[in-house]
Amino acid sequence: MATDPMLALQVVVQMALGDAQRFGAEPPLLVLAESVQWPSSALGCPEPGMAYTQALVPGFRVQVRVGQQLLHYHAARQGAPRPCPADRRQPPMTDPAT
Repeated sequence: MATDPMLALQVVVQMALGDAQRFGAEPPLLVLAESVQWPSSALGCPEPGMAYTQALVPGFRVQVRVGQQLLHYHAARQGAPRPCPADRRQPPMTDPAT
């Protein structure tokens, strides 16, 4: 994964768009791609029964539309994006640039 945050964001977006293709026949459309601070290592998408480090984690939030479906992806700066279902989604803390 790239160490430059903007390049890393581009890589995460491309990975999310690639994954989103499996959800429909229509091409995926990028809705949102931003740098964020996640409040823990759960990256805003905790799984029930799992324990997470409670520390700010720089990362990304990406939203992709496929047809009528809006898909949400969360990632750390140094990791691949993972889909985050609505029942587990939590907001990021802040934009790390502010």
